[in-house]
Amino acid sequence: MSGVLVVAISLVFLALGYVFYGRFVARRLGVDPGRPTPAHERRDGVDYVPARAPVVLGHHFASIAGAAPIVGPILAIKYGWLPVLLWVLLGVVFVGGVHDFASLMASVRHRGRSIGEVLESYVGPGGKYLMLIFVWATLLLVVAVFVDIVAETFVASPPVATASVFFILLAILFGLAVYRFEVPLALASVIGLAGVVACVWAGFNFPLKLSYDAWVAALVAYIFAASVAPVWVLLQPRDYLSSFLLWALLGGIVVGVFFYNPTFNVPAVGALFGAGVGEPAFPFLFVIVACGAISGFHALVASGTTAKQLNNERDAKPVAYGGMLIEGLLAVATVVAVGLLAATEREGTPVSIFAAGAGRLLTALPALRLGPEAAGVFCALAVSAFCLTSLDTATRLARFAWQEMFDVKARPERFRPVKNRITATAVAVAGGAFLAFYGADAVWPIFGAANQMLAALALLAVAAWLAARGRRRLFVLVPMALMFVITLSALGIKIYEYVFVELNLVLLIISAALMALSAVLAGLSAKAVFGRSPPAARPAE
Repeated sequence: MSGVLVVAISLVFLALGYVFYGRFVARRLGVDPGRPTPAHERRDGVDYVPARAPVVLGHHFASIAGAAPIVGPILAIKYGWLPVLLWVLLGVVFVGGVHDFASLMASVRHRGRSIGEVLESYVGPGGKYLMLIFVWATLLLVVAVFVDIVAETFVASPPVATASVFFILLAILFGLAVYRFEVPLALASVIGLAGVVACVWAGFNFPLKLSYDAWVAALVAYIFAASVAPVWVLLQPRDYLSSFLLWALLGGIVVGVFFYNPTFNVPAVGALFGAGVGEPAFPFLFVIVACGAISGFHALVASGTTAKQLNNERDAKPVAYGGMLIEGLLAVATVVAVGLLAATEREGTPVSIFAAGAGRLLTALPALRLGPEAAGVFCALAVSAFCLTSLDTATRLARFAWQEMFDVKARPERFRPVKNRITATAVAVAGGAFLAFYGADAVWPIFGAANQMLAALALLAVAAWLAARGRRRLFVLVPMALMFVITLSALGIKIYEYVFVELNLVLLIISAALMALSAVLAGLSAKAVFGRSPPAARPAE
């Protein structure tokens, strides 16, 4: 089948989904542009900082995208490109987009509080703490996966490493220019884009070669510093500039498809069961695709940082629902880019495989006149930039979760040394670094299962909020039930494998704990979700 036809159909489907289903979800959630957002009500210059919609979308999209919508479809394409494509398209419109939009709105209506605190409002403190433990454990897996992917990419492509280091410095200068010297955003953006080109040039001319362990250590130091710094110093400006890389990459691939006119060199439907695929297509195709269709990590970004920067509720649909659909398009582009490669070319790390396929599409653009090497390095740089945004966002969110776990009203002074942002960040960084040495291949399946179980729990919290408001919630309950079935099945299979196939005590403990936590949380929340609270008992928004 032609890649042009696949991309064209996908674009039309996603556009229709945004216009019609997105409008339906916005009505169900009660979006109100006249209502003040937490970014204004609780503005503190550190975490609560209102920003324009393009800046928030840049931060949100760069944070949620990472490498997962690229790595996931590459690992799942062994099941065939058609099942992956169908799950991506249906998933982002009816499951992932709903999850992201609803999570953001639930947080905004609860003063920018995390999804765990939203759940506490309707289930009680026990539900909050169980949710925070689940969230924190999942974020350690996120940190571990992306530290490993970035370190491997830097080792394999030193020019990408150099460009990434200079890109971080550029982001800091951009933040100072916009927030301290009040340089107009448009002017700063033009200068910033020129700086991005300079970073790529520096990467080609001054490749930085370090060992894998050295890069892991450097990344650990970086995410520690990025997590404790105010958002305007690095997180907001770096994510904003990273979004331009992503737009350029995504636009280049989509347009390149129409010039290159690729065909698929992988079967439409591969081996769904048995030898050759490792795990059965159900439930693992859905888990492995991960963020390309739905991701619980998005709820943490939406309620952890995005809700604290949203300037107006009208921005919630393009930022959250639109951002998820754009991520779905990135997953579609990945399927096409990797599908055009021959079997021998689909070997190596996921980032190198993607760079080979996407780079070939970029070389087809007559205006760019990029050679294969330059195109491949640009693709790898873009993916690494997304990984870094996810890394420090995940670390910051893990810090938030840890601090919330020890945010007690009775004698709070006892927990101040434990919950200060330095200690909270150090614990998260240490846990993620420890798991990173297992490698992304070993951690990815359990990361995918935990990530999508987190999505089910976030939808559970949203359903409880809607139930307390007396609003219809079937549009949330259906995807929630689907994700519970998929992830509980996946965790059950992995627990069996970690015990009887290849003993892995650490991942066994994590898998069993996540499964138990999710079961208890579902039980605690059942009454709040499916019952009806009297109006006087409903928590105030």
